[in-house]
Amino acid sequence: MIVYSVLTVMPLSVSCGTDTDGPPHAAAAPAAATQPIRPMPVSVEQIARLPRATTFTRLRGAPKDADSLDAGDGVVTHPTEPQIVYAHPGGPPVAVLPTTEMGSATWVPIVQTQQGWVRVLLPSRPNKSTGWIYSDGGGLKNAYSPYRVEIELSTRRLTLFEAGHRLRSWTVAVGAAATPTPTGRTFLLAALSPPKPTYTPLILPLGLHSTSLDSYNSGPGTIALHGWPDKSVFGHDISHGCVRIPSTALRVLSRIPLGSLVLITA
Repeated sequence: MIVYSVLTVMPLSVSCGTDTDGPPHAAAAPAAATQPIRPMPVSVEQIARLPRATTFTRLRGAPKDADSLDAGDGVVTHPTEPQIVYAHPGGPPVAVLPTTEMGSATWVPIVQTQQGWVRVLLPSRPNKSTGWIYSDGGGLKNAYSPYRVEIELSTRRLTLFEAGHRLRSWTVAVGAAATPTPTGRTFLLAALSPPKPTYTPLILPLGLHSTSLDSYNSGPGTIALHGWPDKSVFGHDISHGCVRIPSTALRVLSRIPLGSLVLITA
């Protein structure tokens, strides 16, 4: 089982030299401390009305991920208690990030930081939704995942990286022309074991949705990585948007921590 690495933040040490040969200088006044931006007050009634940031919801006012192909630094976070998600630091609330997603613990990538705040990828529609969480308020557990999954649609190739080093690569099947696999930066959202035998023993939903189907098989059209019994599909554009992967790839990816980044390119 692959587990998260403990994230340790080391203090910054700065050594300043003195000019002993020159004339004495007046001590510089200390710089004024930057005051962190505080979140706007949100009442219990407002929180109750906010949508939950899950794969089943569509958010309004959530900022779009601008750096959709940036690999980030691997830091992920888990809300140990539900967290209010804001449009920007000090801005209006747009959602609540729950502690679990599809039966798994919620882990989302941190893609930007600001004093007292973190910006995370969200699993809701529209695709590439992000939001800001007030990290100084507590209730967040950070960790580091060295793993990254890259999927190149043109070559139907999935590659797994660890700390920037290529580990394994497989030929996969991707979305057909009418139901393409969407591109962008997303993450491993959950791990589901179907209750009855089906085409795959495990489904790995992503924080991404089909751009051509509003729903699929009674679900919200969530894009996932999953196995497929017929090996002849690999190397073809044939799915409803999900990425069908070989059994060996599924076994390896099943051990990758949730929240790990997935980059899908054309």
